[in-house]
Amino acid sequence: MAGDKQAETTVPAEVREKHARLAEQIEEHRARYYGKDAPVISDAEFDELLRSLQALEEEYPELRTPDSPTQKVAVEFKSDLAKVEHRSPMLSLDNVFDDAGLAAWAERVQRDVGTSDHHFLCELKVDGLAVNLTYEDGRLVRAATRGTGQIGEDITPNVMTIGEIPHRLRGERVPRLVEIRGEVYFPMEAFQDLNARRVAAGEKPYANPRNSASGSLRQKDPKVTATLPLHMVVHGVGVLEGFDGPSRLSGVYDLLKTWGLPTSPHNRVVDDLDGVREFIAHYGEHRHSVAHEIDGVVVKLDEIPLQGRLGSTSRAPRWAIAYKYAPEEVNTKLVNIRVGVGRTGRVTPYAQVEPVTVAGSEVEFATLHNQDVVKAKGVLIGDTVVLRKAGDVIPEILGPVADLRDGTEREFVMPAECPECGTPLRPMKEGDVDLRCPNARGCPAQLRERLFYLAGRKALDIEHFGYVAAAALTQPLQPEDPPLKDEGDLFGLTVEQLLPITAYVLDQDSGLPKRDPETGEEKTATVFANKEGAPRKNALAMLENIEAAKQRPLARVLTGLSIRHVGPVAAEALAREFRSIDRIEQASEEELVAVDGVGEIVAKAVKEWFAEDWHREIIRKWKAAGVRLEEEAGEDRGPRPLEGLTVVVTGTLEDFTRDGAKEALQSRGAKVTGSVSKKTSFVVVGDNPGSKYDKAMQLKVPVLNERGFGVLLGQGPDAAAEVALSAEE
Repeated sequence: MAGDKQAETTVPAEVREKHARLAEQIEEHRARYYGKDAPVISDAEFDELLRSLQALEEEYPELRTPDSPTQKVAVEFKSDLAKVEHRSPMLSLDNVFDDAGLAAWAERVQRDVGTSDHHFLCELKVDGLAVNLTYEDGRLVRAATRGTGQIGEDITPNVMTIGEIPHRLRGERVPRLVEIRGEVYFPMEAFQDLNARRVAAGEKPYANPRNSASGSLRQKDPKVTATLPLHMVVHGVGVLEGFDGPSRLSGVYDLLKTWGLPTSPHNRVVDDLDGVREFIAHYGEHRHSVAHEIDGVVVKLDEIPLQGRLGSTSRAPRWAIAYKYAPEEVNTKLVNIRVGVGRTGRVTPYAQVEPVTVAGSEVEFATLHNQDVVKAKGVLIGDTVVLRKAGDVIPEILGPVADLRDGTEREFVMPAECPECGTPLRPMKEGDVDLRCPNARGCPAQLRERLFYLAGRKALDIEHFGYVAAAALTQPLQPEDPPLKDEGDLFGLTVEQLLPITAYVLDQDSGLPKRDPETGEEKTATVFANKEGAPRKNALAMLENIEAAKQRPLARVLTGLSIRHVGPVAAEALAREFRSIDRIEQASEEELVAVDGVGEIVAKAVKEWFAEDWHREIIRKWKAAGVRLEEEAGEDRGPRPLEGLTVVVTGTLEDFTRDGAKEALQSRGAKVTGSVSKKTSFVVVGDNPGSKYDKAMQLKVPVLNERGFGVLLGQGPDAAAEVALSAEE
């Protein structure tokens, strides 16, 4: 008793109070996460709470009691499902978040096993629901959630509907009893469809795919679960009786595969910590190239006897660790839903959220695609939402945290008029959900977006002509009349026109003026002149680059005209066939359709574009300014050694921009596409190629690195095939 009293007095009262408060918060969030499938904070926020509690207990070990959340897998919660006791505990994993934490864990492992003669098994940390499968004499008799780690919920009828999970293990050598551990997941691409059905049925939408997997497995009617695209990856064994298993965990995984269980193809055994680091770095860059969501890498000691030597704490094995990647999902407030106008007049809603850092950058805006998507996601203005930013992908809202609603939220209503020019909106085409502003000539937003695209890398590639310049030249505060009333004025710009321009500084994502963080006032700037009134260097460089852009190839000019449905591929086909802007204008719809790579939709769009007087006036002005609108006299198609090939370019090349690589291929007759199929002739890969490389390997499509790409361009497909990478490499 005296010892207990002494322990109480060594911990300051405010620290004990903070510990109790943190413990209560963590237990509450665990109950929501595991018991209700309705978390109200992100995984990253939960990890931060747990780390804070662990830090207190490191400083004051007296606080680390068996009841502490740091010593338990999860909490008990009420459920209508029958309870199941696991034969061996389903433990959680300790986490590290940086290389220092990983190295410290590896050092402890080596010290405690007493030898460096061991291996690490690396596997992806699937963001799903932990499930335990029990097989007796090879027959699936029970499936259960992890629950508290000791007791889970019986979900056998629902798990039986997952096609990948065998009801009976294959082969003659099967154990008398085995518990198989794994993760059930819900593919991201099916997540939105599921939420749309729930919203239509008046049910709460799920916040993310992990919750949808958990909710799907807790359905009272297995027939409902059977309609959902659930998948599983197995990653461990609990009890194993009546069978002498391998001495290494990687061997166990091979055994699980022979029994017909769904193991991961991405697991890798490495010799040392450098191998672990390489695996972590690779999937940090390619985490979206796999079928399921991942939030990190699990590293395990491969030798099972050494695992036994290390043992476990009350909540986690000492022989395994989870390396968590920087979060790509966070919770934030949906402040408003606004609408933006694109270069073709399409009007789309987008979300304005409370600024939040995700995937290494601050985010204030997120895509919402169209009004039906807003409705399908079930989000209301004022909601706390789950925001996802996957790599370089534009941030998107996954769904609302519906349990945090307080009644002040409101529905989004799509406006009936263009927010920038006031023109009544109408469907893009009959019966289409997408709306557009038909005022192509007079809408300042459409002109701004068209000019930005025209100056971009896919079109005229005018350096120093970015979004700020496009906005300033179309919506200045001074003078009243903008220098560019349409694209036709671009090549007539003078430095005298630029100097007096004062304009709002617009945000590229939203098109709204940026605000001073201290005063809240909209930012303005003399965009092209310095404080002394002289032209800025980048303004002069912009004018020089506009002049140089007059000599861009015809295909780039066509791309930059923003003709609906005419992207770089169709523009290249038209330029190659007709060789001048005049011949394209004069061609009949039938002649246009006959061009390989054009088709009826593109042909009709081209004829409609040239039917507008003001479009033809743009061409007239450009001719007068000396813009190259035809292939030069005497210029022929030249050799086309890659005619008939279909090539995909992915990743970052050293000696080519992505557009430069495409031009090099197209000028030699190859067709460049964005997706890999069995019809693809070659896939050219640079650094960080992503899922297209994996797809090429899977389909056994020849893959060329940058050296092989040079061979393809210089020596042709036969020589390139000889240096292509194979699936075995």
